[in-house]
Amino acid sequence: MEFQDRLSALAAKVVNQAAVIGTEEATKNAFVMPFISTILGYDVFDPLEVVPEFTADVGIKRGEKVDYAIMRDGEVQILIECKASTGAPKIEHASQLFRYFSTTNARIAALTNGVIWQFFTDLDAPNRMDAKPFLVLDLLDIDETLIPEVQKLSKDSFDLESIISAAEELKYVGALKREIASQFREPSDEWIKFFTQRVYDGAYTARVREQFTTLVTKASRQFLTESVNDRLKTALGANIAVRPVAEAIVPISSEAEVEKDLERDTEIETTLEELEGYQIVKAIACGEIKPQRVTHRDAKSYFAVLLDDNNRKPIARLHFNSRQKYLGLLDENKVETRHALEGLDEIYEHADAIREAVVRYR
Repeated sequence: MEFQDRLSALAAKVVNQAAVIGTEEATKNAFVMPFISTILGYDVFDPLEVVPEFTADVGIKRGEKVDYAIMRDGEVQILIECKASTGAPKIEHASQLFRYFSTTNARIAALTNGVIWQFFTDLDAPNRMDAKPFLVLDLLDIDETLIPEVQKLSKDSFDLESIISAAEELKYVGALKREIASQFREPSDEWIKFFTQRVYDGAYTARVREQFTTLVTKASRQFLTESVNDRLKTALGANIAVRPVAEAIVPISSEAEVEKDLERDTEIETTLEELEGYQIVKAIACGEIKPQRVTHRDAKSYFAVLLDDNNRKPIARLHFNSRQKYLGLLDENKVETRHALEGLDEIYEHADAIREAVVRYR
């Protein structure tokens, strides 16, 4: 498998199993060891490559252990500290990493809960681990721009100089992207004041702040939606119109008409929510097949997720063109059952049925 395929397969496993993993040991077995093995490419059962419960006495702190040390030529290459997947990894969990980083030859350290991987180096002071990661990989929301950087950490591609030289830019670009995303989700007072004073000439009073809190939030979301729709128009072609997320289409009731829609070239309107739903279905299906085999076709009645771009191999149908959204799943006789969705995350509740559909066709 290609590196990205292996990463997608592990991400699908995390999606499917995260809810039932409750302890640190379970997290190590289910998520961390597979990451070390399949993504980083090290033999977790070879003590010359991976040392579990690594011990290196540090001052008065004797007997403390780091969960894993990845070795190369007898030297520590990467230190890994794990926490249970039930909570987000926090810098206060990394006390052993800070101490061990300065007493070994390691230049890379990782703090993880099996889902989120935070990678650190020593940009701020030599041989002293930074307080902020230079790379954050979230297996539930993989930033594809980071995949080449993660691959540099793997056994076959490990290039310390390249990693360190790119680390500073990665650190600050990643931090800025997370901060911008946070501001779009929930604007801070400073963000609201900054934009308000750019467009409003009056005094910035409490009443104005309250009014513009709503307006800035609304404008931010509309800007994101319009930006995504513009990119979709470019990606899907000039003949395909992308409608704003807030609009709705009257569904076509005839199944025969819908099947024809998938075959003929019509003006189809694709929404951001449909593409987000498709990505969820694809992530689930990737546990059984390669990602490139999962495709989609949009119709006026529903958005079809297909295997091998074949409308006779439907994995799922997304009925998102009305206020109430449905996930359509077909049995072996192609009889469809629609499941009401309150939110896109409820698609994960039907993961077994989605995987069963994939297995039937492959």
